[in-house]
Amino acid sequence: MFPIKDTHQTRSFPFINYLIIAVNVVIFLVQLSVADPVAFIYQFGFIPDRSLISDPGAVFTSLWLHGGWFHLLANTWFLHIFGNNVEDRVGHLRYLLLYVMAGLVATMTQYSLNSGSLVPIIGASGAISGVTGMYILYFPQARIQALVPSLFGFWHMIKMPSWVFLGYWFVIQVFSGVGSLASIQYNEGGVAFFAHIGGFVFGCLVALLYKGRPREAT
Repeated sequence: MFPIKDTHQTRSFPFINYLIIAVNVVIFLVQLSVADPVAFIYQFGFIPDRSLISDPGAVFTSLWLHGGWFHLLANTWFLHIFGNNVEDRVGHLRYLLLYVMAGLVATMTQYSLNSGSLVPIIGASGAISGVTGMYILYFPQARIQALVPSLFGFWHMIKMPSWVFLGYWFVIQVFSGVGSLASIQYNEGGVAFFAHIGGFVFGCLVALLYKGRPREAT
């Protein structure tokens, strides 16, 4: 399933959300422009085997790196759809703080499974997973318009409650994460599914503890 839009209207302009998107894009363009993009990732990405000791700041800088255009565009799209409502609910500065905290928790979740890995952990996916974790509890009945594949290879546009869409997404992350345990053991690269899981759970806990400014979904 691929989300197209949600139906929940915001009360304020989500300038922090768009600022985050802009920073991600600018840093990715810088990443592409340097002489050695791979070295750039190893310099600013979070490498579990050494980063906590030699470069603890990499836990933060890694949140703003991406592995390619698809990685960047997918993260940007999810943040565009779900981030504006969460920012509206919790407030601008609090949203920025929670976004970063979700990213840090996500990275540490992945780190906890393989602290000796030499593969850099990069990307905003864990932080955005935290945003979706908040969204699913703040707006469980908000409608998500999504493209859903059929058995015959066609795609259909379907509206569904956010708890169905994001709940399904989370289940996929859990199953994919369990399936990736072997590759984690052998220090192979790939998607950091447990970062997604950690970020999402963090977001849910935030939404349970802090209700923000309630408003009925439309």
